[in-house]
Amino acid sequence: MSRENVEVVRRAMAAFSERDPDAAARVLHPEIEWEPAGPGGVERTVYRGFDEIAQATDALARVWDTMRMEEVDIRDLGDAVVWLGRIHLKGSGSGVEIDQEFAQLYLVRDGKVVVVKAFLNWREALKAVGLAE
Repeated sequence: MSRENVEVVRRAMAAFSERDPDAAARVLHPEIEWEPAGPGGVERTVYRGFDEIAQATDALARVWDTMRMEEVDIRDLGDAVVWLGRIHLKGSGSGVEIDQEFAQLYLVRDGKVVVVKAFLNWREALKAVGLAE
């Protein structure tokens, strides 16, 4: 089952990167919770359900013309999957570009993502699940 969870996570990442809400709806649990990193993470904001996540991702799309994520490694932990990669962003108005390490912890239940927690570096993500780099 866990290998299937890796594929669910990859489909979720692709849906987010492609800004495809229909594809996201196929892999996200209706009670999805997303805790972003960055300014939202500092405030400990947690978005719950499709509507809140859609509003948050729409806001991100207005700020960033480019939001591309590249997988470097993915760790299968059974019901949890740790995605390690890089995020590439380019600001809409400012043109500011960011290219940095990025990670997400996914909890998957019944073939659907129920929790996503983002991290600005791999070390923190791996520490959250009791692993070392």
